[in-house]
Amino acid sequence: MSQGKLSSNVMHFARLLRRAGLKVGPADMLAAQQALSLVEIGSKQQMQAALRATMVHRHEDADLFDYAFSIYWRDPNAGQQARAMAALDGGKEPKPEKAPPGAKRIEDAFRPKQEQRQVPDDRPAEFDAVMTVSERERLNTMDFEAMSALEIARAKAEIARLHLPLDEKRTRRQRPDASGPRIDLRATLRRSRRFGGELIELARTRRTTRPPPLVVLCDISGSMARYAQILLHFLHAVANDRDRVHSFLFGTRLSNISRQLKARDPEMAFQLVAHAVPDWSGGTRIGEAIAHFNRDWSRRVLGQGAVVLLVTDGLDREGAAGLAGEMERLHKSCARLVWLNPLLRWDGFAPKSQGIRAMLPHVDEFRTVHSIASLKSLVETLSRPANPREMDRWRKAL
Repeated sequence: MSQGKLSSNVMHFARLLRRAGLKVGPADMLAAQQALSLVEIGSKQQMQAALRATMVHRHEDADLFDYAFSIYWRDPNAGQQARAMAALDGGKEPKPEKAPPGAKRIEDAFRPKQEQRQVPDDRPAEFDAVMTVSERERLNTMDFEAMSALEIARAKAEIARLHLPLDEKRTRRQRPDASGPRIDLRATLRRSRRFGGELIELARTRRTTRPPPLVVLCDISGSMARYAQILLHFLHAVANDRDRVHSFLFGTRLSNISRQLKARDPEMAFQLVAHAVPDWSGGTRIGEAIAHFNRDWSRRVLGQGAVVLLVTDGLDREGAAGLAGEMERLHKSCARLVWLNPLLRWDGFAPKSQGIRAMLPHVDEFRTVHSIASLKSLVETLSRPANPREMDRWRKAL
């Protein structure tokens, strides 16, 4: 293979990865070509390692890269060799292998653009085409626990389209702004050196604003497992839509899944979460999990006006031992603590359990999370400042 042919193949391979969702730029293509000049091209393992080292920047993209490499750089005569081996083996067909996570993205990336336009979108577009207005309204208000498999699939598609805006906060950082309220003396003096020390123009700055960090603590015990499975799709959409999103799951222990949810492909992200969380659908130790978070994670992720979403039914296995103190510490460490409890879907709900009574005095908002409509209401609520009077009726019920 000539150098020109190799460069062209590397360029097309990089474009394939980019269509599949990997962040591969021109600098990565040049680095890949330089890396290939330092390895033995005849060795497929060395070539794959060189391209992976220069084109993969996130751990969760490694499996996707390996699958794309095996298809793009495959032997063109491999199909004939496989048929010949099958004939020698008595015509037995090989056992079908399970496709790795993200395989559909690679297959779609191989498809020509004309075919991609003809293939209908099998997620939101398909549901929009077949669902009537009444069906959509019924799905929005239906309890996640009462949904069938088809309705859950439709709900996941609707949830994946939600965006979570947060009220932006002013930071200490300044950015150049010609109409800014503050004069930047240092930048002004630097400009004056161009004109022999004359102050021709004043440099001005303005404080930058950015959304605060979002921290999610989600209960995955047996009573919350059905809701947690669907809420993971909401967390995945939020984590890929904005930065500084930290997600934690807890049952009998606390697991940080922020890195796993950063994978753009939902199938791959949820498989990574399944490997990282060993206590799904087990017991609940809310106080112990929050204590672990306060001790090991609060100083890392709770800063600059962080908003915390606590998703749990409040039914603690340990009888709320030490829960009130840990909730108080968590409340004081963040700017806004929102408790999402699916038990609020019942009209006759009352804070009677020990866990709920220990947690309720230390939250800013108490909301339900059992349907698509409740998630949309949460999105609208978090886009505006908190109302402290909303908790008065719940505090009176204690």
